[in-house]
Amino acid sequence: MSGFKTTALHGLLALSILLATLFARDVSATETNAPVAIHFTFDRPPDASMAPFFLAAKDGRFGAERLNVAFNSASGSPEALARVARGDSELALVDINELMRFRDKDDAAPIKAVFVLFNRAPYAIVARKSRGIQLLTDLDRKAVGVADSDLSMRLWPALARQNGIDPSRVKFHKISAAVREPILSAGQVDAVAGFSYLTAVNLRDRGVPDADLVVLRYADYGCEAYGFAVVVNPAFAAAKPDAVKGFVRALMAGITATVREPGRAADEAASRIDDGDPSLELERLRAVLADNILTDEVRRNGLGGVEPARFDRSIGQIAQDFKFRKLPTAGDIFDDRFLPPVAGRLIN
Repeated sequence: MSGFKTTALHGLLALSILLATLFARDVSATETNAPVAIHFTFDRPPDASMAPFFLAAKDGRFGAERLNVAFNSASGSPEALARVARGDSELALVDINELMRFRDKDDAAPIKAVFVLFNRAPYAIVARKSRGIQLLTDLDRKAVGVADSDLSMRLWPALARQNGIDPSRVKFHKISAAVREPILSAGQVDAVAGFSYLTAVNLRDRGVPDADLVVLRYADYGCEAYGFAVVVNPAFAAAKPDAVKGFVRALMAGITATVREPGRAADEAASRIDDGDPSLELERLRAVLADNILTDEVRRNGLGGVEPARFDRSIGQIAQDFKFRKLPTAGDIFDDRFLPPVAGRLIN
């Protein structure tokens, strides 16, 4: 009888081990297939330029890549970069020119951009023609309102020199970003610095006649800078490269859908903005697509990448105002390993 009991116990033990092994395999498979959580930070409150992200989420593009993406906002690119450096956010959308300055610090985390959304920076000076301004050179002796956090001023010295303007002869007045459009519409300054797709549209919405506005885009006057780009926490990129690649693919699908259906994309962006106006966001979206995203370079080389020679020239322009401890190269700031081949990034 004792032999029978021993045999039975051995059988139960073997069965228990088998069941435990199968359960462990099932758990492992479930964990492997579980969506990867991504906290994504925008460096500012929502606007129409973020429509590709919102449409990718709406259309289930992130879910199809087995990603669970949650969006949040910061109060500027420095704060968004700090969140990525700490690991509070895995990815973020920031001004790539601010990333260069961030990386120049002694203890800076080796954050890199993995996808450039704005092939041309949106920096611009928006002026009133009725104040005698038609061209950039007309800013001589004019009053220009500039918000404290305006990153475009970091590239103004290079732009001024390139266009034969004495920077000291332009009167810059520091203002709050909240009054940028009101003081120009009220005629308290001759022009303001800002983003072309935001400031100009805001002014028209405030009743300033379109015929009285001139948008002096930095890019039209020789500024080589790229604009907003997706950056990634280096530890996350090393541990989950497929998740980063999946995020990029989903974003590109969102861009394609935005180009195809700008009205639907603007509606989705407006739904995420307090008191968002779909028609106003559509106007902004059309401007940002034409001026900043679907450039000739993008149509030639595809979405998301950079031209190293141009990137190095943009660094040189920044260096005219910012003293780098060590001048970076394109490879120090941008990592193209997460991009699909060019054929998969071309857009009509």
